[in-house]
Amino acid sequence: MFFTVPTILTWTRIVAIPLIVGVFYLGLPHGVQNLVATVMFVVFALTDWLDGWLARRLNQTSAFGAFLDPVADKFLVCASLLVLVHLGRADVFVALIIIGREIAISALREWMAQIGASRSVAVHMLGKVKTTVQMVAIPFLLFDGPLFGLVDTGLWGRWLIWGAAILTVWSMVYYLRKALPEIRKRVA
Repeated sequence: MFFTVPTILTWTRIVAIPLIVGVFYLGLPHGVQNLVATVMFVVFALTDWLDGWLARRLNQTSAFGAFLDPVADKFLVCASLLVLVHLGRADVFVALIIIGREIAISALREWMAQIGASRSVAVHMLGKVKTTVQMVAIPFLLFDGPLFGLVDTGLWGRWLIWGAAILTVWSMVYYLRKALPEIRKRVA
């Protein structure tokens, strides 16, 4: 099911990456760049929820969609983090933590699937909370200005992205602990 509506929505998150990055190279006024990039990120991030809902609703779930969905999320988050580091709005250490964890856990899940133990590293609520905090922090950092004259999105974004980094480490430890019995069996 390569070209179902849910899968096409998932593909849009991957296509969004050069669009979001490109906004910062168009020579637009600073505030316009921030607003356009933020709106684009939010719209494309919402497709993560929408594609899953549609896949279940239209009975169009597929192994390919289940593979592509988290890949698209990780690409969107990692690319956005790199843009934010480049703009000086996110610490490189935070980006390394988040990107490194994504690579490590993806590799762990692949290995566990190969040995028939993928259930031990199934998605957990802690990973979902981590993703939610990232998906709130990133648009705050992209916007990087006062929202409705009340909320300093840059300040809140920095706190949230550090919170996401802490949740990232916590969730990685959780998944590694869940996989440890299988790892011990295979390595011993």
